[in-house]
Amino acid sequence: MLWSKAIGAGGAGGAAGILFGPRGVFGGGNRSPKYDIIDYITIATLGNAIDFGNLSVVVTDNAATSDGSRGVFGGGDDNIIGLTTRIEYITIATLGNAINFGSLTAARRALAATSNGSRGVFGGGTGGTGATTLIDYITIATTGNAIDFGDLTVARYHIAATSNGTRGVFGGGALSINVIDYITIATPGNATDFGDLTVGRFALAAVSDGSRGVFGGGSENVIDYITIATPGNATDFGDLVAGQRVEIAGASDGTRGVFAGGNVGSNIIDYITIATPSNSVDFGDLTYGRSVTAGTSGG
Repeated sequence: MLWSKAIGAGGAGGAAGILFGPRGVFGGGNRSPKYDIIDYITIATLGNAIDFGNLSVVVTDNAATSDGSRGVFGGGDDNIIGLTTRIEYITIATLGNAINFGSLTAARRALAATSNGSRGVFGGGTGGTGATTLIDYITIATTGNAIDFGDLTVARYHIAATSNGTRGVFGGGALSINVIDYITIATPGNATDFGDLTVGRFALAAVSDGSRGVFGGGSENVIDYITIATPGNATDFGDLVAGQRVEIAGASDGTRGVFAGGNVGSNIIDYITIATPSNSVDFGDLTYGRSVTAGTSGG
């Protein structure tokens, strides 16, 4: 079933965008060696992932977001040059290899990305001088280099991000930070404090249904949630079915959220129904077990 959420005034130019889609895609990752793999699932249908294509290089610790049609992968640790500024893209509905998009404003890994269905933002990470507060942005439909957006409230890496189509939220980070902060994606500027996770942790993932944001896994076996429009502390949601997993990726079709990979070689995919707090449930397996892969959705 094709499911998408149209949102209103988006980032660049105020154009309407699509926040979700039925297909989840996961690109890159690490299990010694690193991978250039992209694979996909249909989020509404339980089962194992299928090969989609390849990133242009072998990369790990990257981040991904989409406008519902185009998925973009940015940053990470390139197998050849190390920390990278590279951004590349796929058309999520069409199997194939990634294509060059442009560059981030600074090379970094362990960053997070989200979008309002038009503008994609990349926040945090770690570069040559350590953890960063940097946020930069792109217009997903238009290839080109990223532009400075502002700064997070706290420098950190291995963080997670999601949005409700207007507000983007960034949660957690190394080392065991509980901070959640937010931005208005259409308006460049510095992030504002939102509240706290139930447990400080890093290497987690985040998904949303356009209203509720859910942070899953990481250095603690915890799932918690917020209402993105209302600043405040997170509330307990449940636990991951297979126990604690670090360096996982997330994707959502607006109803179901999925968490994939982790723990330097896990092929686990599990899922939640975002509107209903509970423990996650087994979904299937990635094509190759790996951690620090990047996930998004569209189609």
